[in-house]
Amino acid sequence: MTTQHYQAPVLPINVPSKAPAPASLYPVSRVSGSPPELSDTSTTAGSRTSAGFSYGSGSLSGDYESSSASYSGVDVVDVLSDRMQNTFDPTPLDKGLAMQAQTSGQLNAKQRELLELQALAQRRLKGVRANFSDGIKVARETKRDLEWTQKRVNALKTKAESVHPDEYRRATKKYTYDDN
Repeated sequence: MTTQHYQAPVLPINVPSKAPAPASLYPVSRVSGSPPELSDTSTTAGSRTSAGFSYGSGSLSGDYESSSASYSGVDVVDVLSDRMQNTFDPTPLDKGLAMQAQTSGQLNAKQRELLELQALAQRRLKGVRANFSDGIKVARETKRDLEWTQKRVNALKTKAESVHPDEYRRATKKYTYDDN
């Protein structure tokens, strides 16, 4: 009795990258079937070797023939794509993208609102500055008018005191006011 151990040949397998790409970029390969899974303790009475695969003449060869018939003509890319579709759920990604789009829209709206408020504040500031400068101008004119009036009142008072000294003294006793 001879003990045969299955040694899997090293074959290149094209696996699609994570980045999406058109299906035409992936090479299409056809696999006629998979070799049977043999345990290390399998023994066969007689065996033949073809292209690195060992096929026993015992019950294992029957298993291989039935499995090879079921995998003939299978497109590896389609099988991997189907398995990825079944295992990968894009719903959380879609929800995340939708939430990101909403947040981006809200952020853009707030940015526009801030720009509008800033422009409004600039217009109001110009108006306030204009009003302030007008108020300063009016205050200076009023101060000049009050100074002129004060000089005129002092001049009249001095004239009244010199022209009518007795009446002026009586009037000051009757109507006393601080001359500060």
